[in-house]
Amino acid sequence: MSTTRKSYPSDVSDAEWEFLLPYLCLMREDAPQRDHALRELFNALRYVVKTGCQWRFLPHDFPPWTAVYQQARRWCQAGVFEIIAHDLRALVRLLEGRAAQPTAIVMDSRTIQSTPESGSRAGYDGAKKRKGSKVHSAVDTLGNLLAMTVTSASEQDRAQVAALATAVQEATGGTIDVAYVDQGYTGPTATEQARASSIQLQIVKHHEAKRGFVLLPRRWVVERTFGWLAAR
Repeated sequence: MSTTRKSYPSDVSDAEWEFLLPYLCLMREDAPQRDHALRELFNALRYVVKTGCQWRFLPHDFPPWTAVYQQARRWCQAGVFEIIAHDLRALVRLLEGRAAQPTAIVMDSRTIQSTPESGSRAGYDGAKKRKGSKVHSAVDTLGNLLAMTVTSASEQDRAQVAALATAVQEATGGTIDVAYVDQGYTGPTATEQARASSIQLQIVKHHEAKRGFVLLPRRWVVERTFGWLAAR
């Protein structure tokens, strides 16, 4: 890596950059109108994502925050990160001896505590007894993220089935046949919404009441994904 500054833990490695460059280079790397190295712009964006700092609080040894923000917006508008995630997911699956696209998914949700900045988006989750936002996710059975929606915490899980089912079929090219869910997705409405996207909902239930922590089959992959997202 060629840079005149001290590296940060969030900087991409040479191997990572070799993989990412074809996706991130929306114009030639040596384009005359480029004022800052593309790798430094991406490293600065990674720093923001990893640390959670405000744009204006970027360290001064990175390019100006305005340049980083503008380039990040270009990448988002071009759908670059979705394409990267799609290709990485396929590669991981192939390395695991699976087909590139999954046929089964897991749907679940997590309520995130609200902050003063949440505003009207925050709602109250009666089951979790927590006020905030709710992240609804769909992952493959290896825990790779396929689709996500964010709602008020007061929204029911079953109400997001249609959006998630549509999104995962778009992401995979319509390969999904079954979705494993918990009892929060029971009811004819959720079943019909999934069926409209050619997906069968399969409820994972406890066979008998048990005390203490019990790991639900196939549900852990979503919990692992939530942990991965929080770490980033």
